[in-house]
Amino acid sequence: MSRALAFAEREIFWPPADELIEAAERIRARLGDWPPCAVAWRICLTPPDVPRAGDLIVVADEQDHHADLAKWLAAGAGVIEANASGACLTLDGMRYALVGALAEDWLAAFAGFLDCGFDAHDALVLALAWRDGDEADSAREDAWPVDLARFPRIAGLPAAPAKPFAPCPERLGLYAVMPSAQWVERVLELGVSTVQLRVKDAAPDALAAEIDRSVASGRRHGAHVFINDHWRAAIAAGAYGVHLGQEDLETADLSAIAEAGLTLGLSTHGYYEMLRALHFRPSYLAFGAVFATATKTVATAPQGLARLSRYVRLLEGVVPLVAIGGIDLVRLPSVVATGVGSAAVVSAITGAQDTPAAVAALEGAVASR
Repeated sequence: MSRALAFAEREIFWPPADELIEAAERIRARLGDWPPCAVAWRICLTPPDVPRAGDLIVVADEQDHHADLAKWLAAGAGVIEANASGACLTLDGMRYALVGALAEDWLAAFAGFLDCGFDAHDALVLALAWRDGDEADSAREDAWPVDLARFPRIAGLPAAPAKPFAPCPERLGLYAVMPSAQWVERVLELGVSTVQLRVKDAAPDALAAEIDRSVASGRRHGAHVFINDHWRAAIAAGAYGVHLGQEDLETADLSAIAEAGLTLGLSTHGYYEMLRALHFRPSYLAFGAVFATATKTVATAPQGLARLSRYVRLLEGVVPLVAIGGIDLVRLPSVVATGVGSAAVVSAITGAQDTPAAVAALEGAVASR
């Protein structure tokens, strides 16, 4: 371990609870080596007199504390309502409602996953995937949840499209995310077979022309060309696929995309977003940002290779995966070593002094798996 476990020396539970602390340390010891948690979380088993940011107040029935909720939330605390059907976290203006069984040790597991540096909503997902005694299974390398069937589901999501999205290859290989049709054409001519056109802030006519040109080039080369965000124009142009962010799930007509026969890729940044995306049965999931990136503003911290590896273990054979974010030629071999089926790159190509050499080297690194 990178540091000694010290739940007993911290106010991880309030009021202090010796049995929970012991269980949390036992579980945490089987979760692997992770960087120190950056947030001083405190799981409050009873409401504190003075709530603060970092407090996660656990209540059995939200109605009993309705008058206090606004005060707790205004102080920066989060509230977890737990009952027989699951748990719901309210934090920073967001509500995360999960349906699933709660193990007896779920709070101890929750503390362990928080200590691994996961955001509270992702730690809660993992805690609901936990089962009593997981940490005692000596036959397993560690106690990490790896059975998707045991994970909770997200409450309140709209129905997925009746028609499934078109499938894509299990391994998309090198995935070039390019800022213009000219760049799309260039990398296709160099042999890249999976490309995304990501154009921001273009006038409608110019955007349509960029998409039409990219799609036409993809057809000529027999390649997979995805269009970022602009799903209506992608449908009109007959694109191979569309890539959407989590925020687009609120506004995009997913049924229209599916009925048009397009493939769909969805961005995810953790376990909660993974569950949300899987509900809609996409063609692939993109996981990131694996490393810090300057090409796109990402609200979440870099995920790193350890998280990517566990993501791959959980979803192998379920849905194709794409790793994205800060990946260059130096980092690519370690990304490929996780078993992920595709790695997306941006500036590793657009910022290269010798584009053909850069593409050849990147393709070689992906093919070496």
